Amino acid sequence: MNGSSGTRRLGAGLTGALMCAVALVLGGCGVLSTKEDRRFAEELADAHYPGLLQVVAARKLFPQAAGSEVSFSVADDPDAVVRIRVDAEAGTCNTHPCQKVLDDAVAGGRSEAARLRVLISTFGDCGHEVIGVEPSSGAPWIVASPSNATVTQVLRDIGTCVRRWTEADAQSGGTAHARGASVNIASPSVARHRPAGRKPEPTAMRLGETPLLAALQSRPYFVASYSASRGRIDTTGSARIVQPFEARERFAATVQAAVRKRLRASHPDVVVSEFQGVWRLEPGTVDRLTGYVLYCERPDGQKRCLGDRAVVVTTDVRGEPVAALREIGKVREGRGALRLPPL
Repeated sequence: MNGSSGTRRLGAGLTGALMCAVALVLGGCGVLSTKEDRRFAEELADAHYPGLLQVVAARKLFPQAAGSEVSFSVADDPDAVVRIRVDAEAGTCNTHPCQKVLDDAVAGGRSEAARLRVLISTFGDCGHEVIGVEPSSGAPWIVASPSNATVTQVLRDIGTCVRRWTEADAQSGGTAHARGASVNIASPSVARHRPAGRKPEPTAMRLGETPLLAALQSRPYFVASYSASRGRIDTTGSARIVQPFEARERFAATVQAAVRKRLRASHPDVVVSEFQGVWRLEPGTVDRLTGYVLYCERPDGQKRCLGDRAVVVTTDVRGEPVAALREIGKVREGRGALRLPPL
């Protein structure tokens, strides 16, 4: 009896622990509540910046054991967002005393808002509304529909705007564009159906919201890239297509099958590995992509062929080759580092 009773208690305990572990992911068991951290952040703001900061969001730093990221709006700057990590139980901010952390976060939020205004106003003067901003890179999202007939001019027009933006940004203290910059281009149809941000949110927060960026990335989009020399942007630019996962997988399968079929004429035992790196759009087109496919002339006895040879392939947007393959030759020794020449 005691043994079975103990077993039942143990089983119940394990079940409860498992349910709580699942609840952690869903925000349950009280452990992941942001309530105390939010209150702590509000008291901190009232003490050091009375009437200036208002909490607009708080999220747990899962899977960290404690603490939340709290975001504030700034009363006198509707573009700025101030973010700090707080742990109410420990009475710290990102493990440090809170006043200095909050002071730095306020200064950083104001600085980023000023740079955001430079970005928005510069592109607005060029005729492009900034509809989103990538939090990790700062790359803006704009709306355009380039075609084969217009893509060269569209890239140059955007490049001129990027040069103005990066030069103005540098004057504001920005240093992120010394090596170049990129712009994400959504189609008008995708942009029309993007979710509207919540108006009370700071501009810096609204333009980087996860639902917004997910919607913009849900369909193929262009990325215009611009290199820089001595800090000055080359306005010519180049473009590539970024596809959602499923479309990218279909493209890869089509490319690999087509390359395998063509290579078998000269290499009957060929093993095609994968297509590598960024596939760029052919200059002056929006429907011709060029990139590398790796292969082994024959099985090498390993579980997976990494590919020691490569061909350059130009395809349509579905992945069907539209020109002859161009052999590159050896691109790695054994299972060593890959050495692909620039396209």
